[in-house]
Amino acid sequence: MPSRRQPDLFIPDEQPETFEDRPSQGVSADPEEVRAEMLGLLAELRAAKIMPWTEDDVGFYQVVFPQMSNWLPKDEAAQLCLEFDAEMARLNAV
Repeated sequence: MPSRRQPDLFIPDEQPETFEDRPSQGVSADPEEVRAEMLGLLAELRAAKIMPWTEDDVGFYQVVFPQMSNWLPKDEAAQLCLEFDAEMARLNAV
């Protein structure tokens, strides 16, 4: 006689939930907020005479800044990334 405390290992459980069954939670960002954040970072770099960020922050923003630009129109994104790279090069040369 099977024990009532332990489930039968040979009877399949209900179908497990899969990722396809979950509602889609698309990630979106407000381009105006992204633009403001990017322009703020550029302003901080432009105002600096020496690198204002730690080495960890520099690494972080070198990865994140181009990713943030993906929320903007391509031409604007390319221009902001170009300006970011120029400021980083200027400050790294100091």
